[in-house]
Amino acid sequence: MAIGDSDGYFDDVPVDLLTAHSQHAHQNRLNTFSTVTRLQRPRRSKFTEIDVDGDHASAPPDPAFSVPLSRSSSCDSDLDRESLTSSAIPIFSLHPRLYILTLLIFLVLPLLYDTRWLNVPNASVLGVRAGVISRAGIARGDSSLHQWGKRADTNTDVCSRFSGQSALVNGTIYVYGGHSTQEPGQKEDTWSNDFFTVDLTRSWDISNPSISGLPQPSGPPAVANGYLWSSYDSLFLYGGIVSDSPPAVPDQYSLWEYRIKGGNWVEHRNPKTSEGNNSDSGNQAVLRSGEGAGISVPELGRGYYFAGHYDHYTTPGWSIQTERLYLKSLLEFTFPGYSNDGVQNLVGGETAGNDGVWRNITQGGIQDTARFPNRADGSLVYVPGFGDQGILLSIGGGTADSFSQMNVIDVYDIANSTWYKQATSGEYPKPRVNPCAVAASAPDGSSTNIYVYGGQNLIPYGSQTQYDDMWILTVPSFTWVEVDTSGQSVPPARVGASCSIWDGQIVVVGGYTGPDLSCDSGFYVFSATELKWQNNFNALSGGNTQNQQTSQEEDLMALSGSYGYEVPGAVQSIIGGNSRGGATITAPAQAATQGPLATGKPITYTVTDSNGAVATQTGTTSVTGSGGSNGDSGPNIGAIVAGVVAGCFAVLAAYLGFCAWVYRRQLKLYKNHVAMTQRAAARGPNEKSSFLPSSTEGSSGRNGKGSITDQSSGVGGGSSKLTGSSSNGQDSSVPPLPTGVWPPVGGNSTANSSNEDLMVGQEPSFVGVLLNPRRSLRVINRD
Repeated sequence: MAIGDSDGYFDDVPVDLLTAHSQHAHQNRLNTFSTVTRLQRPRRSKFTEIDVDGDHASAPPDPAFSVPLSRSSSCDSDLDRESLTSSAIPIFSLHPRLYILTLLIFLVLPLLYDTRWLNVPNASVLGVRAGVISRAGIARGDSSLHQWGKRADTNTDVCSRFSGQSALVNGTIYVYGGHSTQEPGQKEDTWSNDFFTVDLTRSWDISNPSISGLPQPSGPPAVANGYLWSSYDSLFLYGGIVSDSPPAVPDQYSLWEYRIKGGNWVEHRNPKTSEGNNSDSGNQAVLRSGEGAGISVPELGRGYYFAGHYDHYTTPGWSIQTERLYLKSLLEFTFPGYSNDGVQNLVGGETAGNDGVWRNITQGGIQDTARFPNRADGSLVYVPGFGDQGILLSIGGGTADSFSQMNVIDVYDIANSTWYKQATSGEYPKPRVNPCAVAASAPDGSSTNIYVYGGQNLIPYGSQTQYDDMWILTVPSFTWVEVDTSGQSVPPARVGASCSIWDGQIVVVGGYTGPDLSCDSGFYVFSATELKWQNNFNALSGGNTQNQQTSQEEDLMALSGSYGYEVPGAVQSIIGGNSRGGATITAPAQAATQGPLATGKPITYTVTDSNGAVATQTGTTSVTGSGGSNGDSGPNIGAIVAGVVAGCFAVLAAYLGFCAWVYRRQLKLYKNHVAMTQRAAARGPNEKSSFLPSSTEGSSGRNGKGSITDQSSGVGGGSSKLTGSSSNGQDSSVPPLPTGVWPPVGGNSTANSSNEDLMVGQEPSFVGVLLNPRRSLRVINRD
């Protein structure tokens, strides 16, 4: 029966004939067994895992499938009686030794089940084996019970391949299904369940890529344009469309998991959604969507599938007369063992069970408005930072009648389950569907550069145009940069290719090139740093298992595949900085008004040169939600340094202002002091002054004498010279105060503090105030 049959059981059972002369009796036994099996056959139980290619069952055996072993013995007794009767030998006249031989036969033959030593693997001498039928050994959709081992390895020698599902895990690209052709011009029977890997841990030439065929699975359906999510341990096949030539009928959707370590596929039946932030009400059946945009975020333990469509090649029971339904929902799958605060039943650190947890996000911000159109055939890219858990960017896509904008990008804030729009700057790519896109991080994280390759124009229908151009959307500037590939060996224009990035190199697998090209090698490599197509993949030494930048290896949320990547010169000319990062444009060129791009920043890192010198000063932001654990929040060293420097300048400016104020006050007092001293000296010792107290002592000491000579000339002006005599007969241009006379520096002065006078005989300077502000304060405080 087909995979989608409602019972999930198999009616045709191959049976080895016991002997030529016992064929009729053997058929009677088979009929008897089939009758018993049908009578005892229950409806399908609700267990969720079936291991179809492994050696052990993932679910406990069903007792209803058991057939007593005595039934087989009874059948063999009937066989012996029939054989003996046909020979006209009375049973009661047989020699006792014959009874002993018969007994030995019944004791020995049951031991010959699965007689591998007879060179008949998985076969039974007795034919059908009664007892418990293990579901783990049954390949659903196959008509035999003996599919216990692996099926044939995938044939990697094909004419072309495209629209497959791919995932990159620890340096290995896994590709499942899609279309493959064996000869030029083939248009029918192109859907396949091929399964193969591409090794990126070793170098290879594009004419001889390092690929290996894996066993074709017997359970997962042959689909194209779905997605292969990846955790660090498993792959999860979601969505896709079944064959339209010849037409196939889709079955009820099941999630198929490929466990990398064990090399076996496991089915998770009847998945349903859970209620969460901006989602549907939950408990809704998960349907298969086709031609949507997928992305894996293993750092968070989640996979996403955006938009796509439902039709009669994705959904069972969909009438061919019913129009295709385009979507704009975002389907989220939380991997087993990971937490997700956006789902109600995982709040508080709870983790998903073996079947994972689904959430269908339909009301995230502008998602349910007319500004957010339905679409299919786009690309989805993950960028860390800005929000607590990073952001997703939707690029390209459209419907049969229209395209999504390329100058305005839809941005999804993962932590808040909300969509926003962000305008771009610069010349942007032509609208397109089915491009492939990857993201690479600058060494210091100051920019994330998204590479968009290929795609096609669907309008007008029947005249599709494939593209061969490469574009870069640099974030957070959100500026488009067209890559100049003139003079290079550019691959033929294509659509439906799979793109992955590792060691800073973009690996392109497959792609539809149109009807003009007979066959296509299907493997190409582009240097994301040098912006050149190259003839081989160069595996780099070093790097961790996630192939992160060396400066980012301790951050769980850092992008993988960026090891060895440097910012190209064409991008530096737009955002500033150098090959290590240091972008000077750290916000969208078209200012964001809301959302994570308006309030958040990229995660940045400290980059050191080979000699240990620090190339950039940066820090990290907090990380939450990965595997139920939170990342550490580190200090933003750059902000701290800037704050300290700014604070020092502020303190210095305040101090200089204060010293300037003190200097002006002190200088004014000094000038007043000089003027009053001159007036006091001019009046003589016996003339009272309203400013200075009288004194009987001379200004030059107890025995000193002083005189004032006033010289004037002209009318209304002149000059005067103030002189004084000291005890040694020398003159002074500024006479000293008489002994015991205070300068007029305030009414609080006392006649007994003349020895503390700080202004006698010297003019204050600004430098002096800077060096000793306390001395100056003591002076002006007497005012």
